[in-house]
Amino acid sequence: MSVFFFWRRLRKRENDTIILQFVEAGNVEQAQKLAYGSHHPVARVLLAGLEYRQLSPATAMEAAAQGELRRVKAYLPILDTVITLAPLLGLLGTITGMISAFGIVSDTGLGQPTAITGGVAEALIATATGLFIAILTLLPYNYFRAKVEQLTERREEQATRLELFLKHRGS
Repeated sequence: MSVFFFWRRLRKRENDTIILQFVEAGNVEQAQKLAYGSHHPVARVLLAGLEYRQLSPATAMEAAAQGELRRVKAYLPILDTVITLAPLLGLLGTITGMISAFGIVSDTGLGQPTAITGGVAEALIATATGLFIAILTLLPYNYFRAKVEQLTERREEQATRLELFLKHRGS
């Protein structure tokens, strides 16, 4: 659930456009101050570019972007593991259910086909549960992966704009 809260908090903190407006207007110090107070990944990347604007803003922003990308991708491996593991656990349940069903057949013979239905039902329930969990997890995984892509594109766009503004201003 914390992945939902993480992205919800980020939505409230978008101020990269305001930072760039300050830079475009020549108020780099105000832009820096605003970026410094922000926890938004794009603002933190822009802050790195502003702090190292005299040396190499592009390199500074790229280094900051790598760290921010790690932070926004932090929850994706957990979801990916659930997506991978759930069907495997379902398959394991299927195998144990079938082993149970065949064990009953070997004890009672083929004369009582209803005796094996419990094991077959266990197998089908395990498979269905594993698939259900994987499918339900796949939806938020793809959603958050798309959010990471959107954030990465926005970061690249805003970093390029900052570079252009800094070059234009000669800062």
